[in-house]
Amino acid sequence: MLDLGTSFLASVERTPRALAIVDGELRLTYEQWLPRIASVAAGLHRRGLHRGDHLLTVLQNRWQAATLHWACQFAGIIITPLNWRAKADEIDYAIADAEAKAVVFEAISAEATRATRALPRITLDQPLPGETSFGTLLAAAADAQPQASAEDWSVMLYTSGTTSRPKGVPRRHRAERAAAIAHVAQNLYGAHECTLGVMPLYHTMGVRSLLAMAAIGGAFICQPRFDVAEALRLIQRERITNLYLVPTLYHDVLHHPAFAGTDVSSVRKLGFAGASMTDGLLRNLTAAFKPDLFVNHYGSSEIYTFTVDQNAPLKPGSAGRAGINQLIRVVQLGTTTSAAPNQEGEIVALLAGDESFEGYWRRPDADAKSLRDGWYHTGDTGFFDADGDLFVTGRVDDMIITGGENVSPVEIESCLSLHPSVAEVAVVGLPDERWGKVVAAFIARRAPCTEAELDAHCRAAGLANFKRPRRYVFVAEVPRSPVGKLLRRKLVEGDYRPAEQES
Repeated sequence: MLDLGTSFLASVERTPRALAIVDGELRLTYEQWLPRIASVAAGLHRRGLHRGDHLLTVLQNRWQAATLHWACQFAGIIITPLNWRAKADEIDYAIADAEAKAVVFEAISAEATRATRALPRITLDQPLPGETSFGTLLAAAADAQPQASAEDWSVMLYTSGTTSRPKGVPRRHRAERAAAIAHVAQNLYGAHECTLGVMPLYHTMGVRSLLAMAAIGGAFICQPRFDVAEALRLIQRERITNLYLVPTLYHDVLHHPAFAGTDVSSVRKLGFAGASMTDGLLRNLTAAFKPDLFVNHYGSSEIYTFTVDQNAPLKPGSAGRAGINQLIRVVQLGTTTSAAPNQEGEIVALLAGDESFEGYWRRPDADAKSLRDGWYHTGDTGFFDADGDLFVTGRVDDMIITGGENVSPVEIESCLSLHPSVAEVAVVGLPDERWGKVVAAFIARRAPCTEAELDAHCRAAGLANFKRPRRYVFVAEVPRSPVGKLLRRKLVEGDYRPAEQES
């Protein structure tokens, strides 16, 4: 298999004059972008980074971040991107864990980065004494000669670390390229597609969008951080053809006042990942965009694709079937025994798949927990229906056991999302002396509604009695991570903003 640097060179030869990247007023074709990538790769070498070294980046989705990603592929350097909101102690942890040789940052992450341990620093902005400016990396012309092989490490992403220390997920060039090609195939991307590059490049969805566009001679339209009005302007101005976002961002796009007046007709393909999409949002997006393809992609940083459903509206809630590089099983909780159809268990994925990682970075404890007998234990719960389609019901740790019954939050959230007054909903189990836990629904309202109305809606929808929420809490917004993942633990801990009282 090709390494990623050679793969990019092939794209340049196929489509040299195709638009490759846009960032504000900057517009580069593939033949214009390649010399900058080559110069940055050479510049990193001049500053002491060599094949197999880690380069930390703390950047938003700017053209420099995308250029660094590709430069590292050419140079054989392991790009290790962090959330640009990372605090100094989080950056310090990554520096030590990855044994990083340098860090690249920008103004928004400068304070935290400069508060970390001594390390060669490269900034996109005005450097302080002892720092290097990104511009100096571009100073000298260089040949674009890939230094890596398909077996070299390409990237190391860090997991969110909401319950433990963040875990490094190193991935080889061959796994990254396989994931990008699978992404192209599973989303039916054609030549010269154009995508909104807003999913962060420290997240697997952002990386996949970047690599997939290069594979087809497509354009990556940078949006440094998500702003709904700006996203709509970019969709209309750049004639964006596909969107690949988390459900939260779709929700915000759809409900922005400017949406009705924006020409989104160029968008023919919708894809989502990172979280389940409620039935209500799925239905509303289908009506608003009328897409030719609506893909539910279920995967992880460790193994990019688990399953894909290329017609998500046909069977709401379904994650579909195994991706083209994968096999999926559902096993009974706490065992390796396959679950029966419609029996809920833990979802496991084959480690031998082309897109798979091989283990966490220096974390044998995490490997022992998740990697067993050739399978990756995802920590997600789900079941196969009678047709063989996978349904993801939540996390093993999120399962609500109330009065001895197992209750999945996702089913209840999908039901409540269909109420016209519900903008967002999250369901958790709250401690209860009698029941152990009771089902509690946290609701962000679009219009006034009462607990009684919501309970009547659940009854009318046929939700089983033991699954119906026993408590309703109205909140200003449902807490989520920077990439849209629902943070249920914040609701359990009471870390949320209540809704304002209705007059």
